[in-house]
Amino acid sequence: MSDSYDKEKWIYVPDYYTDYRFILGTRGEKPLITVGINPSTATPLALDNTLKSVERIALNNGFDSFIMFNVYPQRATNPDDMHSEMDKDLHGQNMKAFKNLLKGIKGTPIAWAAWGTIINKRAYLKTCLRDMVDIAIAYDVSWKKAGKISKEGHPHHPLYLKKDSELEDFDVKNYANICLQEQTNVL
Repeated sequence: MSDSYDKEKWIYVPDYYTDYRFILGTRGEKPLITVGINPSTATPLALDNTLKSVERIALNNGFDSFIMFNVYPQRATNPDDMHSEMDKDLHGQNMKAFKNLLKGIKGTPIAWAAWGTIINKRAYLKTCLRDMVDIAIAYDVSWKKAGKISKEGHPHHPLYLKKDSELEDFDVKNYANICLQEQTNVL
């Protein structure tokens, strides 16, 4: 990726295309942090359909910007192509990026739980998410969801939501205790 995107408008970490991405979003005073499973091929100059949906829903719900963050930073258009085992160094870098992101938010950070049922694709994803939830609790993050919860209790992925979908409170602590419980002692 060239440096041709507007760095005053966009947050892109790292700021070049590679096989992982920590953050992609727009700068603003009231960002919606959206937490998905893993990044695809999107860049500031070429948003994918998921990020287009995230942007629409963020703006529709009164946010002036959006930040896409993921449970695991490996780029994979097809979740089946994700690492079969967690890259612990990559996960550690991702959690560091998450902490730094939260430190930079003015006021209460608001995060949209948007990982969908893909959380079940790899066992380590629940461990990664549990680590994120623990960090989010330390920063007093307010969690939201959009759309219906799956039969297994997972929040809806943003791709097929209506553009006027409203964000609702999401009890991430309860979710973690029920849906992530089997992963609490893995790391």
